[in-house]
Amino acid sequence: MVKAFLKQIALKCGYEIRRKQNKSSLLDPISLFPEKSMKGSVLLSYLVDPFLVAENDLLFNKHTNYWECLQIAKTFLNMGYRVDVISGPSFPGDQFIPKRDYSFFIDMYKNMDRIANVINKDCIKIYHITRAHWMFHNAAEYKRCLDIQQRKKVTIKPRRQVQPNWGIDLADYGITIGNEFTISTYKYAKKPIFRVPISTCAQFPWNGNKKYVACKRNFLWLGGEGLAHKGLDLVLDAFKETPEFNLFVCGEIRKEDDFEKAYFKELYESKNIHTIGWIDVCSQEFYQMIENCIGIINPSCAEGASGSVIQCMHAGLIPVVSRESGVNVDDFGIILEECSIEEIQRSVENISSLSESEVTEMSRRAWNFARINHTRVRFAEEYENTINAIIMREKVADVNQCEK
Repeated sequence: MVKAFLKQIALKCGYEIRRKQNKSSLLDPISLFPEKSMKGSVLLSYLVDPFLVAENDLLFNKHTNYWECLQIAKTFLNMGYRVDVISGPSFPGDQFIPKRDYSFFIDMYKNMDRIANVINKDCIKIYHITRAHWMFHNAAEYKRCLDIQQRKKVTIKPRRQVQPNWGIDLADYGITIGNEFTISTYKYAKKPIFRVPISTCAQFPWNGNKKYVACKRNFLWLGGEGLAHKGLDLVLDAFKETPEFNLFVCGEIRKEDDFEKAYFKELYESKNIHTIGWIDVCSQEFYQMIENCIGIINPSCAEGASGSVIQCMHAGLIPVVSRESGVNVDDFGIILEECSIEEIQRSVENISSLSESEVTEMSRRAWNFARINHTRVRFAEEYENTINAIIMREKVADVNQCEK
C-alpha cells in the first residue's frame, strides 16, 4: 500500500521513485531515476517530505526549503543523474550508509560529518548552506535571550540552537541561499562558496491602487520558530512605546509559551499591536493584510536568508531588517545596524514621514527586486548554473593535475 502511494505521488510529480519495502526500508533512501540513461548517482541529504506529497500540497506554502529541496533533485535528474534522498540529522538519515559510488553528495546540515569520510573519494561534496555558521548562529541567539533576561527579568528558552557540525570544513564546495553576510560566517574554511538566490512561496501582482497614505503607519512582523531569535521582542518593545503606529504579528506565538507569557501584555492587550498567529502566505487573508501595511520588520540575529522578508518584498512591503537577516535591501529598505529598540522606532518614523510618492517608489523597487531575483524560476536556473560551474572547475582541476 505504501509502495503504491509513493508511486502515485511520483507520477504526479513527473519522476520515477523507488524505495525498498522490507524490514530495513526506513534505512534506505528514496531513489529517483531520470528518464534518460544515467551518468551517475547523487546523494541528497536534506528533506524527504517534498517527495511524499503532490507538488500542489500546502507543505510548499510553509517554507521555501521544501520546494528548493525538490528542485535540487530535479536539477540532477534533468542532468541524467539518479538521486538518492535521505533526511537530515534525524532518523532515518543519520543511519544511512552509502552502498554505491556517488558523483555528488549534497548535505544541508549534519550528515556530512558522518558520511564525508566513508563515501567514495572522488565524490564532489557540497554543503548546502541555509543558515549562518552554527557557532555564530548559536552565540547570537543566546545573546538575544540574555538581553531579554536583562530587560524582562525572565529566562526564555533558545529554540533555534544548531548542533555543532563540520559540514563546510569537510565539503569541497558550499552553496548558499544567503548573501555576503551569510558567506562571511563561513569564510574561515576557505572553501569556494556559490550564491543561489532563495526562492519564494508566493508571488503577488503589483497593486497600483494601494492606499499608501492610509497604511503608512502599519507594519508587519512575520516569522517562524524562535521568536527571540527573530527579534519579535525588540519589535514589540519598540511599538508599545509608539502607540501612533500599528504592528501586525504573524507567527506561531502559542508554541512558545515562555515568550508568550513574558510578552502577553504587548501581544494581546496593546491597542496598536494585533497578534494574528500563523498565516498561510498564499491565502487571501494574508494578501488583504499586506495591502494594509507599508513595511516588514525583521531584526533577526542570524539567518541564511530570511524567506519571510523576501515573501513580503514580493508584496511590495518595504524591508526594515538586520544585516544578519541575509537579505540585500539596496536603496529600497533600511538596514538595522544595531537592532536596538530605539533604532527600530527611528526607522518606523522615517518611513512614515516620507511622502506618498517616496514610499510608493520604495515599495515598487522592493517588489521589482524580489520579482527579478527571488523566484522559483531564478532559483532553478542559478542552481543548475552553479552545478555546471562546479563540474567545470573539477574538470579544469583534473587537467591541471594531469599536466603536473
